[in-house]
Amino acid sequence: MRFLYNIGIYVYIFLIQLSAIFNKKAKLWIAGRKNILERIKSEVNGLDKHIWFHFASLGEFEQGRTVLEKIKEEYPDRKILITFFSPSGYEVRKNYSSADYVFYLPADTPRNAREFIRFVNPELAVFTKYDYWLNYFLELKHRGVKLYVISAIFHPQYSFFRWYGLISRKMLRLVTTVFVQDQNSKELLSSIGINNVIVNGDTRFDRVAENAAHPKSIEPVANFAGTSNVLVAGSTWTEDEKLLSRLCSSYPDWKLIIAPHEVNKSRIAEAQALFGDKAILFSTLHENSAAEQQVLIIDNIGMLSSLYRYGQIAYIGGGFGVGIHNTLEAAAFSKPVIFGPNYQRFREAVELLELGGTFTIKSEEDLQNAMQLLQDESYRSEAGAKAGDYVSKRTGATEKIVRYIFDEDNRTSAD
Repeated sequence: MRFLYNIGIYVYIFLIQLSAIFNKKAKLWIAGRKNILERIKSEVNGLDKHIWFHFASLGEFEQGRTVLEKIKEEYPDRKILITFFSPSGYEVRKNYSSADYVFYLPADTPRNAREFIRFVNPELAVFTKYDYWLNYFLELKHRGVKLYVISAIFHPQYSFFRWYGLISRKMLRLVTTVFVQDQNSKELLSSIGINNVIVNGDTRFDRVAENAAHPKSIEPVANFAGTSNVLVAGSTWTEDEKLLSRLCSSYPDWKLIIAPHEVNKSRIAEAQALFGDKAILFSTLHENSAAEQQVLIIDNIGMLSSLYRYGQIAYIGGGFGVGIHNTLEAAAFSKPVIFGPNYQRFREAVELLELGGTFTIKSEEDLQNAMQLLQDESYRSEAGAKAGDYVSKRTGATEKIVRYIFDEDNRTSAD
């Protein structure tokens, strides 16, 4: 079975190499791994012990960074090494200051796993939510290195619970402790004989609560917002922007901040075309023009989590495509949240709807109706308070994970 897995890895690498001819992300994936083991060997002191954090992409990084930063705060002498699978994580966080080293994860071949673990010399490894790699897990087990998976969540349709999921189940059995978000996940894992599981909640709540408590101030955005009511739309796609563009005439006293999910030239140009002369780009914003425009289009990345502070209502994009993006960042600011119809896979969206802190829409008419309801300031405040309370009641997972990992009695008894 491991032989077939390894064949699959080599086939995957070959397909990525083919894709790199015309796909930018695939090209970055290949280029970032060129001579990667040689780089790691030359840059990392293999005599030092390291805490190894692995993240699939940027989303998992944001989910797990509270644990990383808590460890860095409480154990500043520990050296931390990060790997990313995806360019979307590495390219944004390759200069992340709380880590001693940041690399792409070499492809999961037996040799790569063996050499990587030897060069990095991890004292423990932490994987966030997804991204399981058999050869790395086997090598960690062989060397007696504890492996933790945090903020994991499982559903019956996942391969772990299917007839063809033998390899997936084997990987889970190599994990020292799996910290899951909910009781359902624990029961699913128990059904396949995985019992090294702790229900601990989701570290994302700690991350968004911390961000809302200490938001960055963005002066040009503050000047743009002024004293107006503002709707902040995060991670939007074309279908979202088409609906939002029609709000401009219906609510001329409201301002809109649009942060597209992708900020390449074609997407920004498309957004500009939809909003016309009502819009200005963040990159061209200056004090004299800030108050004149109704729509601000954010044409960079890394700003969204601080933008919600400037709004009275949040709109989360993606609901007219494969699925909505992060609702918790906005909810943490106690903002009522609107999103499209494809939200069912996201537990927090379902639960927020049940509480009355969010609104789901299927059409322009639904959006107009939601906006009409939210014109009432007291109603808007109540909905926002429900969203904020939902987040604050679910914080604390980070502290529990760090205490468990570094509890010497627990670690000794587990040996």
